[in-house]
Amino acid sequence: MSQGSTERLREYLAQLPPQSQALLMREFERALERGEDTIVATFVLEQLRKVVRNTDEDDYDRPRTDDPARLLFRPLEPFLVDGNFPIRPGQIRRASLAAVWQWLERDGAPEAVKEFDNACAKARETGASIEPDVRKLQTAAAQAIVTIAAPAQGDDKHRALARIGAPNVVEDLLSIGSVLGAREALDSISGKLPGNLRVFGESQIAQVIAAFNVPSLQTPQVLPFALSLVMLRLTAPWQIIRLAVKMAASDDEIRVAATPYGVAVTIALHDLYFVAACLRTDIRRGHFEEIGEQLKTLHDGVRGLRTELDLRNDSTWGKQLASIRADISNSLQSEIESVPGRVRRILRQRADKDMAAAPKIDPSEVEETAGLIDFVAVCRSYASELAINEVTLRTYSDLQHYVEQSTEALVQSLRNERGRVYRQQQVKAAIRFCEVLFGTDYAALMRRAAENAVVVDRKQANASQK
Repeated sequence: MSQGSTERLREYLAQLPPQSQALLMREFERALERGEDTIVATFVLEQLRKVVRNTDEDDYDRPRTDDPARLLFRPLEPFLVDGNFPIRPGQIRRASLAAVWQWLERDGAPEAVKEFDNACAKARETGASIEPDVRKLQTAAAQAIVTIAAPAQGDDKHRALARIGAPNVVEDLLSIGSVLGAREALDSISGKLPGNLRVFGESQIAQVIAAFNVPSLQTPQVLPFALSLVMLRLTAPWQIIRLAVKMAASDDEIRVAATPYGVAVTIALHDLYFVAACLRTDIRRGHFEEIGEQLKTLHDGVRGLRTELDLRNDSTWGKQLASIRADISNSLQSEIESVPGRVRRILRQRADKDMAAAPKIDPSEVEETAGLIDFVAVCRSYASELAINEVTLRTYSDLQHYVEQSTEALVQSLRNERGRVYRQQQVKAAIRFCEVLFGTDYAALMRRAAENAVVVDRKQANASQK
């Protein structure tokens, strides 16, 4: 491939969600081990690793398939999450894998691990496929994990689990064993479903139901992971609730919750809460690059759950959704209300005598304020569902009125020789704000008016000197 094609491929891979990158990486690694499409798989996998690891080519001398733990836990890749945020059904903490592997080596399945190490060493010498050995180790690991993690009474059980790792590791243990045990059924979903589900309609729902018609996928431990695989292919992940509504043959939350697929609603609510938490963090840090996408996700998700499910205000799901809306509203409202004040500090008229002492207007502050104005505009598009309709509309209207009047007044004040430099800075900032609020045409009109004001003032000054 040409360098341009390679860059486009890498840009596309970088735009994929982390879980989709993990799923794609797993599929290409499996293709390599089976000896299928080795040229394409090797090239794409190399680019994907560069995107995921964000390192130089020197870091790829050792293939990741040489790592026994990675080969063992490969079916878990689409479900792994990082960070300290609480996990939901269908997720596993990446940090738990190291402790589980050490336990398998030490106590859980030491003979199976040793046998697999020998098989890997032999495969590196002969070039033979190690896929059968991988599956054998996964089966042994699943049996060992389920044996020790299955619910049981007794102090010995608790002590045995405590030796594996911290409480978070123990919490993930049964999920890890369940996914390893159902790996073939979970893998089959990938081959039965479209790569991208833009609209999760009746025909796609029927496909999913048919793909889920496997006993091993219907258990409470495995079903959330199967649903998570489907969500990776959904353009709007909240639409997974449609599967629960279909299985319940009703939008009543009591009937939906009574089916095993009710966990889909729990998953959708958790993911919305996670996006709301990310939104709150980004706002506190002043990072507004992803705000538009986050607000759209929250708006569509909240509206979807409110319209496609008959939720009661006093139910668990109803309270969770209300809490999400309140969290979003509280996060956005204070930030929205602060924007007019920042605009006024930059554009407010100063007396001529104060011009010399006025501080220089920082261009970075102007751009940051322009970004906040755009943030208010984005909020306006999603205000109704996010419980910020009144404050957003009022603030945006105030901004338009104030910026329009201030820009006209500042342009006129350019005719005053005193304080010219500071007023030019203010006019430049005002025109930038006009560009966000009223568009480029209006900003260009005000820019020409400012230039004409300076030219006219110079002509008048030259005439007076003559």
